[in-house]
Amino acid sequence: MARLLSRLGGGAHRHRLAVLIVWLLLLAGAGVGALTLAGETANNFSIPGQESTIALERIQQEFGAGGATAQVVVQAPAGAELTRGSNAAAVGDLVHALAASPGVAAASNPLDPAAPTISPDLRTAYSTVTYRAAEGGVTAEQRTALLGVVEKARGSGLTVEVAGTAFTEVPPVGGPAEVIGVVVALAVLAVTYGSLVAAGMNLLTAVVGVGVGVLGVVIATGFIDLQSTTPVLAAMLGLAVGIDYALFIVTRFRQELRRGRDVGAAISTAVGTAGSAVVTAGLTVVIALVGLFVVGIPFLTQMGLAAAATVVIAVLVAVTLVPAVLSLLGRRALPRRERAIPEGRGDEAPGTSTRGVYGGWIGTVTRRRVLCLGMAVVALAVIALPAFSMRTTLVQTPAEGSTQAAAQRLLADAFGAGVNGPLIVLVEGPRAAAQATQLNRAIAGRSDVAVVTPPRPNADDTAALLTVIPGSGPTSQATENLVHDLRALIAGTGGLHASVTGATAVSVDVAQSLDDALPAYLTLVVGLALVLLVLVFRSLLVPLVGVLGFLLTVGAALGATTAVFQWGWLADVVNLDSTGPLLSLTPILVIGILFGLAMDYQIFLVSRMHEAHSHGAAPRTAIVTGFRQAAPVVVAAAAIMFSVFAGFVPAGDAAIKSIAFALAVGILVDALVVRMTLVPAALALLGERAWWLPRWLRRLPSLDVEGAGVVAIDREPIDREPIDADTR
Repeated sequence: MARLLSRLGGGAHRHRLAVLIVWLLLLAGAGVGALTLAGETANNFSIPGQESTIALERIQQEFGAGGATAQVVVQAPAGAELTRGSNAAAVGDLVHALAASPGVAAASNPLDPAAPTISPDLRTAYSTVTYRAAEGGVTAEQRTALLGVVEKARGSGLTVEVAGTAFTEVPPVGGPAEVIGVVVALAVLAVTYGSLVAAGMNLLTAVVGVGVGVLGVVIATGFIDLQSTTPVLAAMLGLAVGIDYALFIVTRFRQELRRGRDVGAAISTAVGTAGSAVVTAGLTVVIALVGLFVVGIPFLTQMGLAAAATVVIAVLVAVTLVPAVLSLLGRRALPRRERAIPEGRGDEAPGTSTRGVYGGWIGTVTRRRVLCLGMAVVALAVIALPAFSMRTTLVQTPAEGSTQAAAQRLLADAFGAGVNGPLIVLVEGPRAAAQATQLNRAIAGRSDVAVVTPPRPNADDTAALLTVIPGSGPTSQATENLVHDLRALIAGTGGLHASVTGATAVSVDVAQSLDDALPAYLTLVVGLALVLLVLVFRSLLVPLVGVLGFLLTVGAALGATTAVFQWGWLADVVNLDSTGPLLSLTPILVIGILFGLAMDYQIFLVSRMHEAHSHGAAPRTAIVTGFRQAAPVVVAAAAIMFSVFAGFVPAGDAAIKSIAFALAVGILVDALVVRMTLVPAALALLGERAWWLPRWLRRLPSLDVEGAGVVAIDREPIDREPIDADTR
């Protein structure tokens, strides 16, 4: 692979303009495609085959309405009532306008004596607007039309707000906070390179890659249903790995220039050596993301595939576009003071030694290896403790200041917190209304049930609906327990065909499925990590140390996220509006993404140690040598990834906020504590045993991530390419 990539890098150098034009055309084409072919993204996270999902489909068939609903909340001024005079007329006009809105199947009248939805003080009421489309299928135009009706109703002097599953907001891509993260990444690159030109080139190539990847995901929305968070996750991960992968290749290219090699040879060597590690590291990320299919949840598989495709593009950019742009930059990729180094000198330029802070760090870690190892393990274990109390949900808290947040607050104040997470019971069979009436009485006597509405049968009385208002909020443990209690009650009636559904029930089912799938996915990820690292390092104990470190990283990331987002510690620091369970997708996505990124650092750092050891260095010397060579780049890469992920944290969308926070913490912990402290301390403690491999495993193929084959060729005489003024 190293030799193949070396030739690929040389080809990109020779045909640099063609490579650059191809990538720009791909970017432009993706942009045009996104503008003309993009469709709507979905906000529902249901899983086919579950009780709640099947019930929603049956409701659509029997009642001609989908699961998407909106609650339009109306409140009279202080001291007034909605049932009198002009206020009652305004409510009637509002209900009529809501029912006539595009895509609406029905809008209930909160003042209807047969089924009133008005508070005891007659001041607050709500109309349930039911759409024909299923959850996630309400278009932007339909939402805009309903908001227009709401805004017009406010002119009557009433307070009118709207919430519900039909109005879940799509998280934006590229807000001010994300821009700050990119600016910080640029600053880190500029300090690392000592050259703003090289830093800008690194960032621009990454932006091209993530642009092609994310625009491709946007194009896909015109043909398949994708979740609204998919483009954001693809952008977040694609930008982080794109910057880092280019960083590794540019760093090796600059090292080769300092050795006195010409631009073409330096590019070939950089792509053959660092590019091999990039491809291997990218493969680990792709495997982890594609491996999400084992969970058996379609929307999660789609997220994984979209993010994996973006990572693949980032790898292709790193081994084609980056060397092409480096060919155009030539020696301008170096700081100005280093550009005059003569060719063919064969050693590294002065001032590039990595002694100092990094030398002192690794010296302390290897000398105090037992203490450093113990402290790292204990510290990470303590940070991971909150993860044992982690709870998850799909019910998202709307951003503070939005009409959704205002509507939920009005409803909770007037009717109780449970009105924001109603449960729907579908009863099917002959004389469904009579059966639903009997079930109504049984449900009403359950704990944590505030209200059960009268049955609503369909036209031929073969199905009926009950709406159950819990006494607790939709994200509370009591409401989750109520879902299980209702299903147990139905199962105990014997012969009654009924199902519990609604947004809250769907959330409970998805969270349970994800929790059940987590051990199998973690086993897959750990198993793949062991196999891949055995092939890379020709050792059993080195991969084992790396994988155990990864488990500590995941525990610390989820523990810190639980403490902040569920317990409320340092909530103001991350601009958190309210605390509660984590998004159900957070644990499994964090495991998948962090696995790939942690293995990136393991490969880039330990491969240099392995290279030194394979060349005859003693175990401790190999650790020190490899650390000094790779640690500065790993620190820069971690700082960049941390800044990119942290840039998504202050944004208002809670779905992305917790995932980004967990990834930012995980990156920081993995790079500084696990890879730069725990792993070298453990390897120093193991000594020569760290590189032991059983005889029966020595027949396995070896992955040349250090590019030894390319380095061997480079030591032979090479035909140097003339260097013109533009490549100096």
